[in-house]
Amino acid sequence: MWYSFVGFVFHVIFKIIFRLEVIGVENIPKTGPVVIASNHASLLDPPLVGSSSSRKVYFMAKEELFVPVFGPLCASLGAFPVKRGEVDLNAMKRALQILKNQEVLGIFPEGTRSKTGALGHAEPGALAIANKGKALVVPTAVIGSNLSLQKTFWPKVKVVFGEPLSFSEGRMNKVELEKNSEILMEKIRILLENNKI
Repeated sequence: MWYSFVGFVFHVIFKIIFRLEVIGVENIPKTGPVVIASNHASLLDPPLVGSSSSRKVYFMAKEELFVPVFGPLCASLGAFPVKRGEVDLNAMKRALQILKNQEVLGIFPEGTRSKTGALGHAEPGALAIANKGKALVVPTAVIGSNLSLQKTFWPKVKVVFGEPLSFSEGRMNKVELEKNSEILMEKIRILLENNKI
């Protein structure tokens, strides 16, 4: 109830303030383990994606966000911390448990925000989790969330969910993870290109 309420409030606010447009929500599988893999340009991205999704999204978020007040709020909405720059086994276990529970995990494959809005290189960890958790991957594009790049009084933001991809046929090795991560990022790039504001 709390998640649904907060998601609804955020969605209404985003519709009014950012003229939010959501495309392709029907591409999110109604059941089963799913990884929503999105580009990352702003701190607004998690609430934008989460409030636009048809299912609850559990986000892996950088450890630095889990400070007093804000941290418990994030946790109450399903976010959990991950240590950047190292292999965080606790975060990996939490992510895999979410997928084992047939739920939706939100990941930003780039690992950090893009200050220019340009799509960065994907770290293989995101796809490794999807592969091990036997989850479908929904490539997702958030367009316009870096408000500083929009030279307008009334910015517009889009969230576009692409068709789900399957990378769960057998355990992938390092080379396969890197190759398929490039395929995933290319799908996100196409969504970005085809849905410019």
